[in-house]
Amino acid sequence: MRRLLIILSIVLLGCTNKNSNQTTKETAAIESTKTDKIQVLNVGFFHFGTTSDATKVDFDENNAKEQEEIRQLSILLANFKPTIICLEYLPEIDNEINTAYQGFSKNPSELNTQYGELSMVGFDVARLSGLHKVYGIDNHMGYNYSVGDYIENSPELTNAIDPVTYLEITNNPLKAYPEMEKRNNNFDNLSLLEKLALINNPIMLDYSLNANADKLFYVGIDENFVGADQAALFYHRNMKIYSNLNRIKMNKNDRVLVLMGSAHTAMLREFMNRSPKFEMVNTLKYLK
Repeated sequence: MRRLLIILSIVLLGCTNKNSNQTTKETAAIESTKTDKIQVLNVGFFHFGTTSDATKVDFDENNAKEQEEIRQLSILLANFKPTIICLEYLPEIDNEINTAYQGFSKNPSELNTQYGELSMVGFDVARLSGLHKVYGIDNHMGYNYSVGDYIENSPELTNAIDPVTYLEITNNPLKAYPEMEKRNNNFDNLSLLEKLALINNPIMLDYSLNANADKLFYVGIDENFVGADQAALFYHRNMKIYSNLNRIKMNKNDRVLVLMGSAHTAMLREFMNRSPKFEMVNTLKYLK
């Protein structure tokens, strides 16, 4: 009996070692795969200066207290150690933006407010990271994200798809997340860091997609797809933004910081989540 127990112990130990080795190999393979991908810090912003967005945040970029908050934010984002910084401006004005950046780099005592968060945060993080330039990846396409509201407010028109869901998303977008709704209702009283942490919460990024495009899937007149057609333009614009990101020459040793409006951040997240090229780090880790 004792001999049998010894034999069984040896067999079980062998199996355990085999399973352990297999698990170790699988873990190593996963870590290797992750290492081979380009690390991305994908951060969503509200616009500091003038914006055509439907929602405008009350933010005084010339206020000394808010400028100090920006300086502190820049230090936190620079901890990511980016080698490439991508901003929400058209590649066509790259020379203009980088001329402004070089000017700021030579005299960084005052933040450059000319391009809102792009120059105030983007330039400062690039300077702290020792980068010689920044990159623009934006693309402009017009679309009407308020077409659903127009239909709802026009007595002669009827939303023939699903007005109930459309209005639910419009009027109660965070109904399923009361704590998030409470924080969002208190948005103006939050610090800059708290605002950005809220904006970049995955629930809020989903909300941003719903508010900017996905709720239009429930909008149409008669047999047409007027809502989906407009939402498609939003998706198309972001596909072009993602393509502009991929135009930039980079390798697995690069670390990419992307600063965009939150709706673009949310869409880029969808693309990069399933990308064989990129791996996003936890944005909230850098907003503490």
